[in-house]
Amino acid sequence: MTTMAVDIAKNTFQLWGVNSAGRCVFKKKVSRSHFLPALAKLKTCTVVMEACGGANHWSREITRTLEHDVKTNKNDLRDAEAIAEAASRPNMRFVSPKSLEQQDWQSLLRMRDHCVSTRTRLSNHLRGLMTEYGVVLPQGIAQLRKALPSLIAAEADNGLTPMIKALIASQYEQLLALDEMIKAYTRQIDQLGQQHDVLKRLQTIPGVGPITALSLYVIGGNGSAFKNGRHFAAFLGLVPRQHSSGGREKHLGISKRGDGHTRKVLVHGARAALKYAKHKNDQQSRWVMSLAARKHVNTACVALANKNARIAWAILRFGDQYRVQAA
Repeated sequence: MTTMAVDIAKNTFQLWGVNSAGRCVFKKKVSRSHFLPALAKLKTCTVVMEACGGANHWSREITRTLEHDVKTNKNDLRDAEAIAEAASRPNMRFVSPKSLEQQDWQSLLRMRDHCVSTRTRLSNHLRGLMTEYGVVLPQGIAQLRKALPSLIAAEADNGLTPMIKALIASQYEQLLALDEMIKAYTRQIDQLGQQHDVLKRLQTIPGVGPITALSLYVIGGNGSAFKNGRHFAAFLGLVPRQHSSGGREKHLGISKRGDGHTRKVLVHGARAALKYAKHKNDQQSRWVMSLAARKHVNTACVALANKNARIAWAILRFGDQYRVQAA
């Protein structure tokens, strides 16, 4: 062992020792009173700790020197040095490069998502303008699309001036163009979902449609980059965040790390699956209904999305398909 890292706290200290290759060869949790005796039993090594409260005291108490070199200035050279250092770590996880097919399909998903978000912003923008003129529209994009033609008609007597009618008319044309682009992208995704074997197998999972299946394939590939389904779900940010220290474990909301689009469509798909789960009697449907009865419905949706992500990883990794398990 060459280096001993110490996470100091009020009552308990966590020790983590590594060898010259950076591999963990020692880990132990000790109380405050047993910290120095535990170090005394070790062979000569460098002891490092976070520069926090108590670090100065312990650096004086430990009979070895504390080398603490903080690099605060960022530049390209130090970025390259940090990349090399990170790549040498034995526990580092790496991202698998995407194939041209995956890049093309990811671009398709991003273009559709961009059009949807642009349409939403445009819809909200038009509603805000109309409200300033005393015209309040019903909720929903369909209601907006239905109401605008009559409101911007030249003969309409609704308090809108000719100028604002002309401005809204040009924006209405943009709204219709976005509708057509979204439909075209969606048709293309549906066709891929019907033709590609992996996408068809992913769609056997309840709550996974063509868009979600394509997103999972683009992000997960053949699943080999992840040790198991739990790691894949964590990569997508569908696991609780942790803020644990001093021997106390604190779990927060989901981490929301990784690809936000894939996580979003997984949760939306899980919400749709939960809606119809009450009409089914398989094991997963009964499980999620039981969870929804005990927890908030959003918690149940995220839990189902997590489970679906794990199932999707198994399909990507082993070439299987989802099989309904009887209750």
